[in-house]
Amino acid sequence: MRRLLQLRAQGRLSRAHVRLAGECLGVSERTVWRWLAQAETDPGVVARPGARSGERFEITTPVRVLLAYWRGNASAVHRQLAARVRAEAGEPATAVPGGAPADAVPLLDPVPSLSTFLRAVRRDLTAGERAALAHGPEAARARDVFGKRPRLWRNHTWEADHVQAPLLVDADGDLVRPWVTWFIDTTTKTITGTAVTPGHPSRASILAALRAAVLRSGAYGPAGGVPERVRIDRGKDFLSKTVLGMFGALGADVDDLPAYSPHLKGTVESLNRAADRMLFAALPGYTVTPAPRRVKNPSDSTPPLTFTEFTTEVLAWTRWWNTEHRPSALAGRTPIEVWQSDPTPLSDLPEADLWGLMLEDDGRVRKLTSHGVRWRGRDYIGGWMAGQAGRNVRIRHMPHHDHEIEVCDPAGHHLGTAHLADAATPEQLDALRRARTARARRLREEAKKAEALRRQRYAPATTPTAPQRLGAVTAAEAELELDAAAHSDLAALALPGLIAPAPPPEDWNTPASLRPADEPRPGTAEETR
Repeated sequence: MRRLLQLRAQGRLSRAHVRLAGECLGVSERTVWRWLAQAETDPGVVARPGARSGERFEITTPVRVLLAYWRGNASAVHRQLAARVRAEAGEPATAVPGGAPADAVPLLDPVPSLSTFLRAVRRDLTAGERAALAHGPEAARARDVFGKRPRLWRNHTWEADHVQAPLLVDADGDLVRPWVTWFIDTTTKTITGTAVTPGHPSRASILAALRAAVLRSGAYGPAGGVPERVRIDRGKDFLSKTVLGMFGALGADVDDLPAYSPHLKGTVESLNRAADRMLFAALPGYTVTPAPRRVKNPSDSTPPLTFTEFTTEVLAWTRWWNTEHRPSALAGRTPIEVWQSDPTPLSDLPEADLWGLMLEDDGRVRKLTSHGVRWRGRDYIGGWMAGQAGRNVRIRHMPHHDHEIEVCDPAGHHLGTAHLADAATPEQLDALRRARTARARRLREEAKKAEALRRQRYAPATTPTAPQRLGAVTAAEAELELDAAAHSDLAALALPGLIAPAPPPEDWNTPASLRPADEPRPGTAEETR
């Protein structure tokens, strides 16, 4: 710095000298020029250029709390800090709209400049902390660093999850958002099994997808087999006794991951995001993209897919993912190519054995009667039951599928399928569905009317005025409506006892308690005469 001052005093200081000094000191050219200006006014800074005159401002815990209140808006925090200092000094200061309470604002004396405050925020808070302040704790995960698991062999680890398709599908006349349940091999990125459910998924969806994942025959192959380990979340359907018993029967270890940790099963989470962007977004009825406010021609709008068409699209996309898609992690190969090039031996189960594992056991020994087998208060029959009344049987069933059951002997050997004896006809089901829809519509309308009675609307205000209620009525209108209401329901309040009944016919044998007072009694002088 002294050499630069000497060159400047001699008039030989050039921009090249300043640039070279900045490169040696690790600062910008503008900083060197500022140091030179300071050295001319204060020769004491020549020995220590850029030294701070006081302590550096740091973000303290109360300031962090205020940043959280303002959702990471550092400029708003600085305005409120400055307003607090001016208020303490007795100076006139305008209140910060929407600011935190005064007792929650720390008193800083002096308040640093805005540039110093912003620089301290960037220095003392990490990028993840700033993202969490602005968008919530979940946004900080994008700034975290996670370890990468080593690549193992096929069928070493599977991951399973549900994903709801953000589109509307026509399922038997109702518009629903379907769910997709799938298993994926983490090593080869191969989707081994898929199941689609119109409503909310259950353990039946998991069992159906797991059966498709384990089988390798026909349309289910060639990927599949028995996995060594399965990663799942802590959903109650995945942790149900039936699903855990199935994994135990297959000999697969289960990793139930902690809550709110999707990064621990990143393969299936990546599959969910890929399906949303590559499959669901291209189908009609996608609800994430805002629909146009007005449709000029209603015939131009695309009707929603049926559930059958949606299932066909999902299965076709699954085949494309396995046979044509080339993820970057597989070095230009498809998942099926990686799967088939892996020499690891596979463990298969016969389809007959797998069938029994996918069903729940009723846990009781029942007896066949002339009406079939009774389960949950209803009778189930099958053609194979002829001549076998009185035989002891056990029932196995798919969860939530009560239209049919599987009947076995006490030793577990399958005897046959039984269907609900008195099943409703399609016409009865349609009438029941219409009645339920009408009831639900009526309840919604009643709830809407009740909410309208509770909700009061007020006029918008641009100046500090008292609230002005909308929908006001005049006193005459109120009296007229109340008078009409008071006289409209008198017929409903009338009691039958207030109107005297007609006299009974003369040929009736009327009891004495019901006979009019002026009517002569039997045996009187008038009657004998």
